[in-house]
Amino acid sequence: MDGKRQDHSPNSESGNVIFFILLAIVLIGLVTVALRSGGDGNNIDRERVVIRASEVRQYASELERGVAFIMQDGASESEIRFASSATDVYGDISDTPTRQVFSENGGGVSYRLPPPDISSAPHWEFYGHTHLPDVGTAAPELIAVLPLVTLEFCQKINAINSYNSATQPLDNTGDCLNAGVANRFKTGNLYSTDAGIDTVNEATFTVKPSMEGCVQCAGNYHFFHVLMAR
Repeated sequence: MDGKRQDHSPNSESGNVIFFILLAIVLIGLVTVALRSGGDGNNIDRERVVIRASEVRQYASELERGVAFIMQDGASESEIRFASSATDVYGDISDTPTRQVFSENGGGVSYRLPPPDISSAPHWEFYGHTHLPDVGTAAPELIAVLPLVTLEFCQKINAINSYNSATQPLDNTGDCLNAGVANRFKTGNLYSTDAGIDTVNEATFTVKPSMEGCVQCAGNYHFFHVLMAR
């Protein structure tokens, strides 16, 4: 017969195999993306929580170093200030810049807002009214607080710090360590004394001294980091 034979060369078959392999890889990728984007839109994924936990802890350490720089310059415990050029909620940054954590002439720390995907608070807060378990003396510590964080973030922070995973530490024996506008650490409102000191529920803190962690208080969750033990 004079009819032409159809080409079934090895090169043609190899090309088809490669095409189907690439197609399968693309489909697997699409399925993975679809699975990751599903679920509750109000919760960030686990990878993002890990990233945020690392960022927040690093920033808290920067704040602690900023406080240490100011103290090394000869400041007293009550002279430290947290004003910034971005907001005046902690006063005026031009007021003694060498004592300002967010001034290049003081602590040299860059001012940052809370990450909106793990905190609904408008600002980081700084307080001097809570004594944390086995930290310093019975005096209240100077602490940084990232208020109103998500439960997932709180759990991750406490897991990193090796707290018991069964429950989050509680601040339910006095005022919450996130003490609000009236108790911010600034001029005219510094460290609490005697009956005004917030004492947390020490039995719920499985890591001591409690230099960092996340507490549950009145149904909300707040990250804390000790900037200076007293």
